[in-house]
Amino acid sequence: MNKLEILKQIIKERKSTFPKDYTEKEIPTELIEDIVNTSISAPNHKRTKPWKFIIFQGEEKQKLGLELQSIYKKMMPKELFLEKKYDDIAFRINRSEAVVALICEYNIIVPEWEETAAVAMAVQNMYLMCSASNIGCYWSSARITEHIKKAFTLQENQKCLGLFYMGNLEN
Repeated sequence: MNKLEILKQIIKERKSTFPKDYTEKEIPTELIEDIVNTSISAPNHKRTKPWKFIIFQGEEKQKLGLELQSIYKKMMPKELFLEKKYDDIAFRINRSEAVVALICEYNIIVPEWEETAAVAMAVQNMYLMCSASNIGCYWSSARITEHIKKAFTLQENQKCLGLFYMGNLEN
């Protein structure tokens, strides 16, 4: 199969796979880092490289889960709070081998939408790398990400565009 056919196949097979479908088999850290590092080959206007990806694994991932649950509890009015949603936050984090915070850094040189698009293209590259590696993944841009600026100590010109969950699909 030539490169074009391989690429078409990977693009067609790309999909979101949710943590409930991940196995407990570990993903080598080198592969996770390769997926993230390859993603930054995405096009970006004026070479601003507006992405910042923070990889959470192990204990740091557990702390992230607790922080997200705490944020959900604080931001949700008591009458709208759902215990199931609260528990799902921990489940998604715990079931994933790695969680990547997707941060976009905006500047005055390039329009905001272009920087957001560049990060989205980098995330698409992560999706394609995961598909080619038989790694399940999905991008969650839940409302809670709007409230995690403090948790990630983001600058005023930075915004979290969501979380990218990864887990193995092989037993």
